[in-house]
Amino acid sequence: MADMTESVRPTAVVVEDDLQIRAFVSRALVDAGWNVIEMSAIDDAWLHLPDLFVLEMGLPEGDCVSFIAAVRQRSRVPIIVMTARVDASEKMRALAAGANDYVSKLFGVGARFSALLQRFRPHPTGEYQ
Repeated sequence: MADMTESVRPTAVVVEDDLQIRAFVSRALVDAGWNVIEMSAIDDAWLHLPDLFVLEMGLPEGDCVSFIAAVRQRSRVPIIVMTARVDASEKMRALAAGANDYVSKLFGVGARFSALLQRFRPHPTGEYQ
């Protein structure tokens, strides 16, 4: 029998090709009360209709910015972009396409990521802040 609390927990899709970073981010989400679907490629991420996307900016396959723009045409679901890139123009492209925020993998995945999870948790009405 399924645990009833699992059905009320919001779901996040984490798309990250680095297994260690994906595991770290997924653990942070689970600890914050989220269900997590882990993926290493962006191709099928939209099929899951989550409450939150967490996307690696520099995936070897797929264009993160195009994916963000496609999501924005259909939904207001929050999108957090993770990047190790220091080039601000890449971050600005993601935000301009519709990402809600970004986290630097070099410095921000810890405390900042936890703060973002609180900000992007869906309301019981299904609306996002």
